[in-house]
Parts: sequence; structure tokens; C-alpha cells
Amino acid sequence: MLRLHRKRVIIRTLGVATAVALAATACGPQNSESQGSASPAPSASAADPTPSASASSDAKPGDASPSPSASASASKSPSASPSPTVKQIMANGDDSEQVRELQARLRQLKLMSVAPTGFYGSKTTAAVKSFQGKNKLTATGGVDEPTWKKIQSLTKKPTADELRPPAVNEADAPDPRCMEGRVMCISKESRTLAWMIDGKVVSTMDVRFGSENTPTREGVFNVGWKAKDWTSTIYHTPMPYAMFFSGGQAVHYSADFAARGYAGASHGCVNVRDKAKLSALFDAVQVGDKVVVYW
Repeated sequence: MLRLHRKRVIIRTLGVATAVALAATACGPQNSESQGSASPAPSASAADPTPSASASSDAKPGDASPSPSASASASKSPSASPSPTVKQIMANGDDSEQVRELQARLRQLKLMSVAPTGFYGSKTTAAVKSFQGKNKLTATGGVDEPTWKKIQSLTKKPTADELRPPAVNEADAPDPRCMEGRVMCISKESRTLAWMIDGKVVSTMDVRFGSENTPTREGVFNVGWKAKDWTSTIYHTPMPYAMFFSGGQAVHYSADFAARGYAGASHGCVNVRDKAKLSALFDAVQVGDKVVVYW
């Protein structure tokens, strides 16, 4: 009986220690200037982000170098000449202010309906491909120099409101993994969170994510715990209505996001700027509900 009692005490102690360790990875806002710079990460004991479920090896089939015999035969052939390669200015997966400008110009052309986010995803690729097809350009979906010059010639320089419209972002079509049960369905491309129950959207809200150095992890998670009033133990910033889903990464309200919008970034958390909407969502979400973060 004494051994059993000691085991229960140890298990309870480990449970508390785990919760404290998770809380220690809580994130706070970053300045826009820090997004592309190499800033020191928290120590491994404080934050140890796990790889994304969608992470893949850096090696690509096309990375393999040709064999010596193959390269030698190619150089001997008089007809073998390298084909000209068109330099891509922007392409799928890019995240930059230039992409934001591209999206604003595509909205002027009525080829995109979503607000500019700065991320070049499937919607931007489809819009660019449509533009290229209509203007007798090679329809790759990526922006090369001829495509960019043509887009610029048919549009005007976007205004500040066009680049960062005050209206709420338009939510993406839900990821298939969001279609069953109770889910916070979070799209990095449209920068929206959709609260869904059994495939139906109950509410949506704008969100922002971590920077390049502290990215928000992608994949399927569950809400591990909630805290209505929480302060980051690392960055010492308030995190109201925090719903933790991946280590110290959480969905929470951000006063910085409400004030500065997408000029800033989090340290990995999913920031929400509409406090009233998030308060209602916090009351609805239960521990164990699913969280899907996707491009």
C-alpha cells in the first residue's frame, strides 16, 4: 500500500511538472523588424517545438547530381544546349510584402476576392495562372518577369487600405480534416480561424501567426487546456482566452494584433484580434476539441 501511495504521488507530481513545462513555452508578440532576423530562441528547457506533421526531408528527387558519364556525353553532343530558364520573382510558398502587393493588384483585376495576406498559396497560384492564360503568357501559376510587368501595367500601385484592408478576411474552404466533430479550423493562407461543428461554420475570425524564426506548427492537434487569464512565462505578455493545442502554442487574444494588425507577429501562437468573438469561442470550446492548422 505504501508503494502504491508513493507511485500516485509521483504521477501527480509529473502531471503538474508537465503542465508547467507546457506553460513555459507560451508566446508573445514580436515586432515586424524581428520577423526576418536571427533572434535567439528560448532555451531547450523552455521551448522545444516539435516538427510539423507535414514536415518532409530537404532532399528532392531533382537534387541528385548527374553521373560523370551522363554529363560527359551531354557535353560532347553538338546539339545539346541548355534551355533558357525563366527566373521566378514570386512563387507558391513565398511570404513577403511583394506577394501582398501582387495580391492587391490581383484584387484590382477581380481575380482574387480574399484580402491580401502576403502568403503565396493555392488561391494566389490559381489567380496568377488565370491571369497568364488570359494574357497569352505561360500559365505556370508562378510570377516571372513578363507576368509581373504585365500585371503592373494593368493595375495601379495599391493603397495602404488595399494592402491591409480593415474588413474581416474571407475564410478558405475548410480543410477536409475539419469536416467532422468540433474543430478550430485555422488557415494560414487566408489567415482565418473557423469554428466548426459537424462540418458547419459557426463563426470566423482573423488570425496571425508566428514569424519565420518562430513558426506556428501545422497539423492536427487537440485543445490540451484553457486559461481565461494567462500571462506568458517567457515573454511576460498577457494571453487572454488562451487555448493551448501544441506545447506552449495557443489560440489567444492579442492586443498587439488588434493595434498593429499584420505589421507584427507572434512567437508561434495563433493571435486573434476580435476579443468579443474570441470570448464567445473560448466559452464554446472544450478541452479535447480538435485543432487543424494548415496552408
